[in-house]
Amino acid sequence: MEQVLEQIRDQQKDAWNKFSPGWKKWDELTMDFLQPMGDEIIRALHLKENDVVLDIAAGTGEPGLTIASKLKNGRVVITDLAEHMLEIALENAARRGIQNVETVACDVCELPFADNTFDAISCRFGFMFFPDMQLAANEMVRVLKPGGRMATSVWNVPEKNFWVTAIMGTINRNMELPPPPPDAPGMFRCAKDQLIAGLFEKAGLKNISQKEITGKLNCKTTDVYWNMMTEIGAPIVAALSKCDDAMKEKIKREVFEAVNQKYPSGDVMIESSALVIYGEK
Repeated sequence: MEQVLEQIRDQQKDAWNKFSPGWKKWDELTMDFLQPMGDEIIRALHLKENDVVLDIAAGTGEPGLTIASKLKNGRVVITDLAEHMLEIALENAARRGIQNVETVACDVCELPFADNTFDAISCRFGFMFFPDMQLAANEMVRVLKPGGRMATSVWNVPEKNFWVTAIMGTINRNMELPPPPPDAPGMFRCAKDQLIAGLFEKAGLKNISQKEITGKLNCKTTDVYWNMMTEIGAPIVAALSKCDDAMKEKIKREVFEAVNQKYPSGDVMIESSALVIYGEK
């Protein structure tokens, strides 16, 4: 891997390890939010009870743990770049009594598995962070058995994801942040229609499909929304750390105004939209 890509990977690893306590704190809310996408990945994979499944960039364990709970005689290998996130995944597995899982901290671009190892691969919201997305797709296909199934989810366009734009849009309006390099990791990096499908096809997959899945971030209150986003969102925390208290308060006030204007009843359930892409080897 090129040196600049290795630097991006190392930055990602440090950030996810650093923010793992926030993800643990907000795990129930975030996993409820992301469940529709995980459910669609699971549906698309047509799991068999003795499948060996790889869940990539699983963070605190999903959808790998749910997959494991459905496999009577199978098992799941849950991977992530950040060891501290996988520690939370193992805690979640123990709490739920799920024993047919193991965790491996590794880089998706250098998977430590033999060719043709897995019956199915899941990857929920990982591609947007991978330094080299094509290399990641190639590696996944390499470790997938012939006839194996693979499914991933990525965020759809900003206009359909107010849960991100409410706060990041406000930050960008108030601060002169340097634009990220082209193709740098980011929330909407994979939103372009058929982009992931193209990576899948180039990696050698066939019978590729794409489906839009919607969800809701059930914050209930604007306070909960603000607290969660500023405790788990690395780009948000990084941006806010660069401004003084007065600017931080201005941004917070404008975010609250935007959310409260959209949800005047006070019941904050923010819409989201993702794409689930499936392919077969």
